[in-house]
Amino acid sequence: MLPARISRGPRLADVLQSCLQSVRAEPNALSLPASSHAIVLLVDGLGASALRSRSGHARFLASRMAKSDVIEGVFPATTASAIATLTTASAPGEHGMVGYSVLDAGNDRLVNQLKGWDAQMRPESWQLRRTVFEQAQDAGVPAFAIGTARYADSGLTHAVLRGASYVSADTLEERFAAAQRVIDSTERAIVYLYVAELDMAAHAKGWESDKWLGELEKLDSALARFAGGLRKGVGVLLTADHGIVDVPVDKHVLYDTVPELIAGVRHVGGEPRCLQLYLEPGLPASAADELAESWRRVEGDRVWVSTRAEAIADGLFGDVDPRAEPRIGDVLVAARKLVAYYDSRDITRSGRSMIGQHGSLSDEEMRIPLVRLGAFSR
Repeated sequence: MLPARISRGPRLADVLQSCLQSVRAEPNALSLPASSHAIVLLVDGLGASALRSRSGHARFLASRMAKSDVIEGVFPATTASAIATLTTASAPGEHGMVGYSVLDAGNDRLVNQLKGWDAQMRPESWQLRRTVFEQAQDAGVPAFAIGTARYADSGLTHAVLRGASYVSADTLEERFAAAQRVIDSTERAIVYLYVAELDMAAHAKGWESDKWLGELEKLDSALARFAGGLRKGVGVLLTADHGIVDVPVDKHVLYDTVPELIAGVRHVGGEPRCLQLYLEPGLPASAADELAESWRRVEGDRVWVSTRAEAIADGLFGDVDPRAEPRIGDVLVAARKLVAYYDSRDITRSGRSMIGQHGSLSDEEMRIPLVRLGAFSR
């Protein structure tokens, strides 16, 4: 069974919502004081354990990260699900972004929620919830999203950042400069600033690589300069969407070579550390239970396995909108050990070169920092 990871403390869903409430001088889940500007810095792939274990390369961040400055991310531990949770203040089952690649049942296909947007998967209808940025519009609070130009007009941006004015800034220094311009030109605002560099380095070289450490050092230095110039009343929260583990090639498991692991499976979604298996239509209700049992028997303690019904009952996706339920796999297979699952029938060998991976329920993937700076410092 997938382990229940229901946090009783602050959640990723509380972060941006609390920032808006702070700017409006309202009580909030994070107990943030009133502020003129609230900035959320989302560092893709920065797990709490990785940050702590490499604290010598992030002296500024480490010096401001208390033991309690850790929160739970979302399941699956993947970018589309987590950013949507941050920006809608709701769980994946509510906003409908329930994985990396998921079933579009109406069109009998898998869709990639990072880059698979088309006329049949419209951002404004596929993502099911209003964003905190749209709430800010209603309240007359300016809202901004700062990221590289390549993401300015993406489907994911339209799905999860709608309501925010997008500001393109390609380098890390340019993004912090853009945030400063927002502060200087507005009386109040909420700002989302996205940092992709660490995640990209981890996928290519691993989070323990010199490349990743170099990106962490750049982030730490840029953040220290930015935080040092903050005026009174400006608060900053640094968090992440997920953490990362490094999976060597010899730990890749080719699941399709065991027939019972794909019996009755029509589509395989998710990602290598969190498979979502979708069954052929018309199979008996017992088919999901039988497939789940096959995975438990064959893979043993290398995986956590659950049916869709079990995962929903255990609250892993939060409350689940009926429109989102078919997007969740009939069977979920989450890596428990340091392994990743691939299909040898994929002639493109898609993803096989990745070292840093995520998606599952380990502490390294699920636990993320929540560091408070400026007006939000403890």
